[in-house]
Amino acid sequence: MQLKLTILLSTLLSCFLVLPVNAGEMKEDSSAVHGAHTAMKMDSQGDQHLNIDVRLHDLELLTQDRQRVRFKSDVIADRLVAMTFVYTTCTTVCPVYNAIFTQLQDLLGERLGTDVVLVTMTLDPARDVPRRMKKEAKKFKAKPGWVYLTGKKQNVDQVLRGLDAYFADFTQHPPMALPGLGTLRHRLGR
Repeated sequence: MQLKLTILLSTLLSCFLVLPVNAGEMKEDSSAVHGAHTAMKMDSQGDQHLNIDVRLHDLELLTQDRQRVRFKSDVIADRLVAMTFVYTTCTTVCPVYNAIFTQLQDLLGERLGTDVVLVTMTLDPARDVPRRMKKEAKKFKAKPGWVYLTGKKQNVDQVLRGLDAYFADFTQHPPMALPGLGTLRHRLGR
């Protein structure tokens, strides 16, 4: 069943998946305290694959409902994850990703929030406070199982760096979505 969900997520997101072309090469120490996972990276033409190192930092973040969560152990856990990176004042690609997730949550049905979690993470934690993220979640009719994340800038930036999704000028970020599988057995709220 998880294989089918993985294929579904990957297929749905593959049409929109562009990882940053300026991401660093594989980091040397993949045995660090934080979980490290290798992911494929495509260039802007989608034809060159390189390995990047994804580190799931277990730092405290805030949901759109002001709930304190740990990124790795509470949000990712052992579920399939589809993740996008946005900022709420964006008027170009960020709303497109939210619209895609609106459709994806409907396709997932009862699996949303149990087997699969949708994560929208801010690139602008200074402005995208929980209240603003809540407004964005309502705008796109986010159901339980689709979480919007923000938090202290230092924590958000470190999580973004671990995902190779940090950009000093967040307004210049490329469109990005990451599908993946969590590794822990702890589930949010359970």
